Amino acid sequence: MASQTPTVTPADNFDKDNDAQALRKAMKGMGTDENAIIEVLGNRSNGQRQEIRVQYKTAFGRDLIDDLKSELRGDFEDVIMGLMDPPALFDARCLKKAMKGVGTDEKVLVEILCTRTNDQIKAIKAAYKTAFKKNLEDALSSETSGTFKRLLVGLSTGARDESTDVDSDKASADAQTLFEAGENKLGTDEDEFQRILVSKSPSHIKAVVDAYSGVSDRSLEDAVKSELSGNARDAYVSILSFFHRPIVHFADLLNSAMKGLGTDEDRLIRVIVSRSEVDLGAIKAAYAVKYGKPLGEAIKSECGGDFRNVLMALVR
Repeated sequence: MASQTPTVTPADNFDKDNDAQALRKAMKGMGTDENAIIEVLGNRSNGQRQEIRVQYKTAFGRDLIDDLKSELRGDFEDVIMGLMDPPALFDARCLKKAMKGVGTDEKVLVEILCTRTNDQIKAIKAAYKTAFKKNLEDALSSETSGTFKRLLVGLSTGARDESTDVDSDKASADAQTLFEAGENKLGTDEDEFQRILVSKSPSHIKAVVDAYSGVSDRSLEDAVKSELSGNARDAYVSILSFFHRPIVHFADLLNSAMKGLGTDEDRLIRVIVSRSEVDLGAIKAAYAVKYGKPLGEAIKSECGGDFRNVLMALVR
């Protein structure tokens, strides 16, 4: 995977008491100092934010989350709440929101479950169970069906092979298997696609992608697009894209959130908050190369007010 290039790192000379006081002052009395809130929470690591939350309650006998919710609104509130959640809980809340009410936002399920490590998925499941008193697998099963449900259940086990060793003979064999299960068959054997693309390691899948060009005139991604359909097709394309070029994959997600009419604020928040302490620096660079303008410039043109300001603080 890509090197770690966060835009948000632990603050030097961190003082949780000073930060707690600054936040209390920003929300005390008439009006709210949103810039002061951004200055503190946009420039601290998640671990430091958790320390601030405890100190805030210790010093003032008040819950920081409750105070923030009472003072903030809209997309700005959503970003701040996302920053205050531990990463696994943030992902769990995003999954819950995607499955809440009438209809399911399948793109969110794909975006999260196709791009998290085994340890991250296990942490998400634990956070989901604690926060919502329901198993994530049960929630996914009740909200989806068919091939897509089986794919998501498979991903949610958090049991993908994560070894970095690659056996070229096995990769070639799996490429041939996928060709026989798809392009070279009347109908599609979807079980083989799941067995290989959901359970095998990222390194192995990259090797399979390369080997596939030796058995077909199409790329594996084009074969998936041709042989599969609907949400399952989108999930497999996402897996292939992420494992092939993870940084560009997230740059593409950010572009998709801002292109055309309207802006997908939820996707912007999910990607920027979740990657800010991981690889957002590299994503920002990849975005500029591929789309010809800085990520910050795109955000400024699509977002406004405190929402824009907090995103810019995270993107740097």
